[in-house]
Amino acid sequence: MERNLALEVVRATEAAALAAARFIGKGDERMADRAACEAMRKTLNSIAMDGKIVIGEGKEDEAEWLYEGEIVGNGAGTEVDVALDALEGSLICATGGPNALSCVALSERGKILRCPDTYMDKIAVGPAGRGVIDLDRSPTDNLKALAEAKKVYVEDLRIAILDRPRHEKLISEVRKAGAGIKLLSAGDLSAAIATTRPESEIDMLIGVGGAHQGVLAAAAIRSVGGEMQCRFVPRNAQEAEACLAAGILDLQRRYTLEELAGDNVMFAATGVTTGDYLRGVRFFSGGAMTNSVVMRSKTRTVRFIEAIHHFDFKPEY
Repeated sequence: MERNLALEVVRATEAAALAAARFIGKGDERMADRAACEAMRKTLNSIAMDGKIVIGEGKEDEAEWLYEGEIVGNGAGTEVDVALDALEGSLICATGGPNALSCVALSERGKILRCPDTYMDKIAVGPAGRGVIDLDRSPTDNLKALAEAKKVYVEDLRIAILDRPRHEKLISEVRKAGAGIKLLSAGDLSAAIATTRPESEIDMLIGVGGAHQGVLAAAAIRSVGGEMQCRFVPRNAQEAEACLAAGILDLQRRYTLEELAGDNVMFAATGVTTGDYLRGVRFFSGGAMTNSVVMRSKTRTVRFIEAIHHFDFKPEY
């Protein structure tokens, strides 16, 4: 893939974030998601690439969304697979909560794991935890291993977990082990990526959350040398059948970071609302500021971009 492609794609996450930000706190998650999709599609189609969406936001008969199988880009450039979430955390955006963002991952064809819109059991850490965590071990054992690798006490660790009834036993075990917990109302993608940033408050993400968000997080974590492992957890027979149809034949299989995202992957994201990894959109008279990140696994390059947008020159915003 062209090394500058992610720097082009970040324009699409910026556009989606700016469009969604108009709906922060206004109680309409569908409109926020639709605005983000429309803005992202328009920008993606201006980029010199031959992209095919392998993880999107809907089906082909739901054309208002960026659907799986849709072709994006102007067709003149590199063939790439595209995984995206124009607005991760539409409900968060609608209610004005933290951690809503827009993101896109790119890889060579066939190098991003295709999966249905189901759930995954996940564990994610930054580079310090690479090679020391294991989804098949208990949370307590993983906490001890990470603490040893980071040369801190378990009591010094902060663990992100979605605040869901299914995590009641997990939360109890983590607290019994001595670690602190950051309970998430939603938005485990942002929290997973935040494990890779030393100045963040999150050392590890564990628990069950969306599979699409898991694959997107894996693309980012792979780009900075972190660690992530997942296992599919379909919620019902229909989702289990969808996994089988997608070629996921063993639901007990533990997927490694390398299996989730290819070895030449790019990732771009822009904050919509301020969260654990990125700041949200800030409007000012005649424009707005955005905070984005661009990553490339091949070189482990991470760029943070603070952009100032003047709407007189970008009337679509």
